[in-house]
Amino acid sequence: MAKRDYYDVLGVQKGAEASVIKKAYRKIAMKYHPDRNPDNKEAEEKFKEAAEAYEVLSNDDKRARYDRYGHAATGGGGRGGFGGGSMNMEDIFSQFGDVFGDSGFDSFFGGGGGGRSGGRQARGQKGSNLRIKVALTLEEIAKGVNKKIKVKKQVTCNTCGGNGAKDASSVSTCSTCRGNGVVRQVKNTFLGQMQTTVSCPTCSGSGQMVTANCGSCKGEGRKYDEETLELDIPAGVDDSLQMSVRGKGNAGLKGGAPGDLILKFEEKPHEHLQRDGANLIFELYLNFADASLGTSIEVPTIDGRVKIKVPAGTQAGKMFRLQGKGLPAVQGYGKGDQLIHVNIWTPKKLSSREKELLEEMKTLSNFKPSPGKSEKGFFDKMKDYFN
Repeated sequence: MAKRDYYDVLGVQKGAEASVIKKAYRKIAMKYHPDRNPDNKEAEEKFKEAAEAYEVLSNDDKRARYDRYGHAATGGGGRGGFGGGSMNMEDIFSQFGDVFGDSGFDSFFGGGGGGRSGGRQARGQKGSNLRIKVALTLEEIAKGVNKKIKVKKQVTCNTCGGNGAKDASSVSTCSTCRGNGVVRQVKNTFLGQMQTTVSCPTCSGSGQMVTANCGSCKGEGRKYDEETLELDIPAGVDDSLQMSVRGKGNAGLKGGAPGDLILKFEEKPHEHLQRDGANLIFELYLNFADASLGTSIEVPTIDGRVKIKVPAGTQAGKMFRLQGKGLPAVQGYGKGDQLIHVNIWTPKKLSSREKELLEEMKTLSNFKPSPGKSEKGFFDKMKDYFN
């Protein structure tokens, strides 16, 4: 099913201010919170959908990319973590300090949730984001591509499974939080006492204490290694676009959530074509005779070679347009064109016979430049090109 527009999800206008977006998300999050809607799958999906929308629209950089590219900018669909709606509850509840204040969400429910709230706290420390460049050919950009990429990064230790312990007997329940990962605090405010939950200072939110470290990762729960990722990259991307692959960055410390993988795209030079936004440009070189007499000639396109007709009397600077032979928009709406720019090839060295012929030709009246009003100059051609 197609993803809904993030602005529609939160019920706000596209130009809405940050405070309006936050207020809208807060209202929806409270309405569909799992504690208010136990065992309600539909409410849970709406809760996650709103959290995903807020994550993008509350970040100026992500919001700007979303406004320009739509869901493709945030990884709208595909393998390797591009899929939207992939936020887990740990990600969602980490937003609440910003949205609901330092007291978090529990204070709005009178400190309810008990062990359920404790289970939502982050285990260990979240891993850092990882940024890599992905080089793409024009052909890959034109059609989209599935790429397998080897990434060197911190991965979860396969010996201890990420908990950093030597063995099962080397893990014990934290005595401070009793395994919940959080402790409750009562603060006196001008509104009276307010109950809040914070990450346990003893176990850093893991709910467990390690008595003997894993020999492979030295207790970190992660180690440096190489991982092969399979990614679906949509058609039409360019070097101004970044995409985030959720959960594919560096592994977290002692079982913490992984960071994200940030992809930056880099276009490989093409042998014949140059890119200008969604349009492709080919520089066609004609000799004087073909430009004067007219000819048919094959030119390369992103889909293979095609034959075009060059009419007699074609001037240098003429621009032919092959409609729809450019690149697709990253959101999938329409395609650019291929523009063929005509250059007249002037030989740098001439034989004596060639000089003789040209000397004869240049005295003929038809070879004297006589541009009429219909002949457009450079600036007029550029106006036509951009209109």
